[in-house]
Amino acid sequence: MAEGASRAGSGHGTDSVVPAALLARFGDHLRHERGRSPHTVRAYLGDLRSMAAALAEAGVTDLAEVRVADLRSWLAAMTGQGSSRATLSRRLAAARTFFRWAVRTGQLAEDPSLRLVAPGRDASLPGVLRQSDSAGLLDLAGVRADDQDPVHVRDRAVLELLYATGMRVGELTGLDVDDVDLPEGTARVLGKGAKERVVPFGAPAREALTGWLEGGRPALAGPRSGPALFLGRRGGRLDQRQVRRAVHELLGHLPDAPDLGPHGLRHSAATHLLDGGADLRTVQELLGHASLATTQVYTHVSPERLRRAYQQAHPRA
Repeated sequence: MAEGASRAGSGHGTDSVVPAALLARFGDHLRHERGRSPHTVRAYLGDLRSMAAALAEAGVTDLAEVRVADLRSWLAAMTGQGSSRATLSRRLAAARTFFRWAVRTGQLAEDPSLRLVAPGRDASLPGVLRQSDSAGLLDLAGVRADDQDPVHVRDRAVLELLYATGMRVGELTGLDVDDVDLPEGTARVLGKGAKERVVPFGAPAREALTGWLEGGRPALAGPRSGPALFLGRRGGRLDQRQVRRAVHELLGHLPDAPDLGPHGLRHSAATHLLDGGADLRTVQELLGHASLATTQVYTHVSPERLRRAYQQAHPRA
């Protein structure tokens, strides 16, 4: 009771729980030592600010005072607010990573997150396009590019490459011209954790990229372009939001197609590869997943592939 009273009476400033300078140092650790992407760094720091605010509200004002019960209360409060299991898992990962780092660097003597249990992941499956919808989307992008508007030519190449390779939208917008080998039909991609991989693409993507490099890109290129493969209307490197806007706009013209973003094309590419007989390890390499377990979610969205395998292999099929 004495401990609770002292903690409750010690104030509510979030910086007293996780000082801003310490948070900045942890961000540098994620960027430079762990090789985390800017998106992951922003998400983790935001999660820790959420944790700090909740702890301060509970009267915890010193990092050394944090107990496992405090962290459980934080997660329970988010559950009560309707946070998804995926969000809870990410916030728990952020807290664990931070506390491990704090102990290792001498900021804390003990790690209060050691006995925290991660919630199970949501059973919801990633949204995917039917193969007919994918073909319709890319056909529509091709028809629109016939007007030779450089933005339409670019969007066709962007969609063809996203679907052909399953790369993330951030990986696509980070590509430079020299990262693409048209004769070989490959692209060099810098993925999560600064890990590089080479992904193949087929004839439709090669044709669309050729049209972009020969006609679309020169029309938009300017002083701000640098080596960027894909450019915005003003000549700078293409922004991820512009890619999302193009995908949503074109999908809106397809009756009954789900409203997905660029990540939906990634899910669709993986699912259609598995439907076509690709093995899970190959899809893992293509997508740049560090763990095969991450890739296995796509096996749950391919019942047709499961039926075909059963019919071909089971003696009682």
